[in-house]
Amino acid sequence: MNVIRISWILAAALFLMPAHAAARRDTTLKRFEFSEPHMGTMFRIVLYAPDTSAAGRASSAAFARITALDNTMSDYKPTSELMRLSASAGGPPVKVSADLYRVLEVSQRVAEQSDGAFDVTVGPEVRLWRRARRQHELPDPVRLDRARELVGYKLLRLDPGERTAQLFKPGMLLDLGGIAKGYAADEALAVLKRFGISRALVAAAGDIAVGSPPPGKTGWRIAIEALDSEPGAGHPRIQNSKSAIQNRYLVLHDAGVSTSGDAEQHVDLGRVRYSHIVDPKTGGALTGHQSVTVVARDDFAADGLATAVSVLGPERGLKLIEATKGAGVLFVKETTAGVRSWQLRFP
Repeated sequence: MNVIRISWILAAALFLMPAHAAARRDTTLKRFEFSEPHMGTMFRIVLYAPDTSAAGRASSAAFARITALDNTMSDYKPTSELMRLSASAGGPPVKVSADLYRVLEVSQRVAEQSDGAFDVTVGPEVRLWRRARRQHELPDPVRLDRARELVGYKLLRLDPGERTAQLFKPGMLLDLGGIAKGYAADEALAVLKRFGISRALVAAAGDIAVGSPPPGKTGWRIAIEALDSEPGAGHPRIQNSKSAIQNRYLVLHDAGVSTSGDAEQHVDLGRVRYSHIVDPKTGGALTGHQSVTVVARDDFAADGLATAVSVLGPERGLKLIEATKGAGVLFVKETTAGVRSWQLRFP
């Protein structure tokens, strides 16, 4: 059996497949795999198609969709639609594309449900912490205070009738890093389906969207390595074996799984580990070593929820998931007493 590995994720398995859901074996389909860099990471597509030509056409169309979404939602590209919207901050409402409006609309919903723990207006704070990781120094407190005045999901207003967005304060900056990859993975999967390919998986760093199972299987099998620390070390690190929490396996179909964690993006300053994830309300980066994985009906939903739960912490985060239909979570954190985990709807 082919196994999809995610080296730094601890995942929650909500959609473990019952026996009657086993996919009918189709010996006419062959496995194909493609990968391209987009959105600052590597997107990987695994699919089953009747031949090379069909697989190539479908994957090319899926990557083209991802490219278009990157050009729309990137905060690294000055010419992206998102950056043009940010440049209008303090001005009148701006007409936006259907894709951008959809992502902003769902983002605002998650922001309300999480009491601002997830907030796409966090851009000014994120920019300062990106510099902190590059320069290996903490952000200037005065600049961080100024940035915090520009953050707040209530400073963004959407008009569904006109499909417009308005940022109330000059200097505001949107950041969709906590949700755009999940949307792109789902959209790529949808493109593959339009090409007649339903047995597919799209992966982008900590985000995975899966469709129908591979031929003859009950679902896509995903190997998840454990979060662990080395005793006596200055800070935790990932290990591939002998973990306090053993590796896990997921078997998923027609679902999304997303992980927010600090394993790949963090900076160590003064023996404190600072994550790339920022608490919008305080402007501070999350500290310590943790991993939050959400499984939901699609990756779009899972992506935003994973970020929100990371900021909320285990107790409040699990309450958010409990109130979200069709979602499950595993929260794993390194503490002074060792690795602890909290879970909800996790078998």
